[in-house]
Amino acid sequence: MVGANDNLSKAALLVLAGSIALLAGAWAFQLIGGLAPCPMCLEQRWAYYAAIPVCLGIIALRKCSAATPIPRTAMVLLGLIILAGGILAGYHAGVEWKWWEGPTDCTGTGNFSSETSLLPDLSKPPLTLCDEAAWRLFGLSLAGYNFLFAMLLVGVCLWAVRNPGAAEKA
Repeated sequence: MVGANDNLSKAALLVLAGSIALLAGAWAFQLIGGLAPCPMCLEQRWAYYAAIPVCLGIIALRKCSAATPIPRTAMVLLGLIILAGGILAGYHAGVEWKWWEGPTDCTGTGNFSSETSLLPDLSKPPLTLCDEAAWRLFGLSLAGYNFLFAMLLVGVCLWAVRNPGAAEKA
């Protein structure tokens, strides 16, 4: 018998696996590949860190009755979390392509000790710039791929909210 929240739990499992895979890939690029993340790269990871416990909660609630809106509401929340991370990734990709200005504290325009000094502040650790893509494949940076991946996961969440599963038959 198909449960009332069967598709929600399947989608949560898929988003959980995707979030863990994306985070593992980001850490692999950082620790094994030697690509230091910029501040915006690190901020993009927070959506996936936040998604993991929400996914686990949805999976844990898979046996709830169809009348309980909690799993479906949690799936909407999960979609919004991933969407926020995807929007940040899209913004970051645009900064890398120089379509718009990025934050001055992590682009080539900032990190000076004062407005009158042209020397960088040497008391701060070196900064990986947000407006320079450290790696590209087929023209897309990691931020660009993160945007596409996030939109795919948002699509999974939308599908699950629209099709939570068959109603339980007694």
